[in-house]
Amino acid sequence: MINKSLAALLLIFSFFVSKAYSSENNIYKKIDLFGEVLEKINKEYVDEVNQSESMDSAINGLLQSLDPYSAYMSPEIFNEMQTETSGEFGGLGIEVGMESGVVKVISPIDDTPASKAGIKAGDYIVKINNTQVQGKSLSEAVDLMRGPVGSGIELTIRRRGEKKALIFNIIREVIQIKSVKADLLEKNIGYIRLTSFNENSGKQIEREIKKLEKNDSVKSYILDLRNNPGGLLSQAIKISDFFLENGEIVSTKSRKASENRKWFAKKGDLTNGKNLIVLINYGSASASEIVAGALKDHKRAILLGENSYGKGSVQSIIPLKNKGAIRLTVAKYYLPSGKSISEVGVSPDIEIGEENEDFRIKTETDNQLDYAIKLLNG
Repeated sequence: MINKSLAALLLIFSFFVSKAYSSENNIYKKIDLFGEVLEKINKEYVDEVNQSESMDSAINGLLQSLDPYSAYMSPEIFNEMQTETSGEFGGLGIEVGMESGVVKVISPIDDTPASKAGIKAGDYIVKINNTQVQGKSLSEAVDLMRGPVGSGIELTIRRRGEKKALIFNIIREVIQIKSVKADLLEKNIGYIRLTSFNENSGKQIEREIKKLEKNDSVKSYILDLRNNPGGLLSQAIKISDFFLENGEIVSTKSRKASENRKWFAKKGDLTNGKNLIVLINYGSASASEIVAGALKDHKRAILLGENSYGKGSVQSIIPLKNKGAIRLTVAKYYLPSGKSISEVGVSPDIEIGEENEDFRIKTETDNQLDYAIKLLNG
């Protein structure tokens, strides 16, 4: 009996060892195949090839085959990225991603050269100066858009609803991100515009809410998250908490069960439960979607505008031995309802486009904001 059991165990063990060996053997065959292809390219391709750049492209291709947000950063690009996180840098002022091998604008940042020129969320960048973008990695495209402050750049854009390509000539500037603006509308509506989630966003919004709350005439609030490409998760949690009394804000689910996490609101709504409308559009992404989704799921706010972008994944920057890094998706965000944001986004309760013909009032300048004001005062 013991011998039979032992034989069965040995049989099972040898099966799994054989399977593991077969899988590993296949990987080594693929590595050999890659080396062969690289050698053929080096010998036979019509133009001389920089093998180092080819390897970088291969690494980046592997990462971008996973999803649009994973990418390779060379030591130069990684160093530049670390410099830019200081909050002041030269450039155009757009957040971009990859979609089907094409560079797509996630959102233009308020009061930047791109925003002033008329670049919109959802635009596809097909040419940078005289260089076609198709086939280039996101890092390569971003590198092409960089340049000295004061220098010009020409972007060729494809836009939904436009038959012809659009040409934009833009002058690069030092980008200083001012993430929070606040105002009093119609004498009784506190208006807060958040353009990104950086290290100081939560403190700035808290200060503005407390300032508005001192005014007894404030009866309701509008939180404007349109064209906000996101930013720090910690700030999204903090800002959601300002408007909630309790409950789950967001959770992340990873491949490793030990890294799954949930975040909850603490007691205390800074606005004392006043009516709240959140404005979103296609340029609202990542952290913006966490805030909008949490407030919607808890029925704390009415969402007005357009469906959001759908970037519901967590990227980790992992340094490499060559002083470069990879940006790798390590988890996905889930709303309190259990729904994922990835590729779906957050849908508004009231859908109002930027140019909605069904709604016109005197100013005709901002359909979504005008409708929100009318709703709160109606």
